[in-house]
Formats: sequence, C-alpha cells, structure tokens
Amino acid sequence: MKNVTLSADEQVIEQARQVARSQHKTLNQAFREWLQGYARPNDALEQYEALRKDLTYVRAGRKFTREEMNER
Repeated sequence: MKNVTLSADEQVIEQARQVARSQHKTLNQAFREWLQGYARPNDALEQYEALRKDLTYVRAGRKFTREEMNER
C-alpha cells in the first residue's frame, strides 16, 4: 500500500473526521473508499445494472395510483 499526502483546510479535515467517526470509520478508511469509487466510476453503474437484472422477477401485481405510491 502506498501513502498519499494531502493538503486541506483544518476545519474541513476536522469535519471529515467527525463524519467518518459517525460512520464508525477512520478518515483514512473513508478516503480509501472514496478513492476506489473515484478510480472506478463505472463500478457503481455496473452494480446497479446487476441489481436491476437480479430484481426482474419482482412484480407488484398491479399498477398503483399516485396517492398510493406517496402514502407514508
């Protein structure tokens, strides 16, 4: 694994640490995840397409009205 040095505003770094902490991650882990997604932008699209393909068997059985779809 290779190290990368970044420069950013202290306040932004602290806010990012807080967000990572709230997700039970380190800032380093969060950055690695972001970097992986940034390096492979098509992965998300491919995952979406695979999921959509896997869920083709799901049928609602009927069409829902607008009101039914927006019910809470």
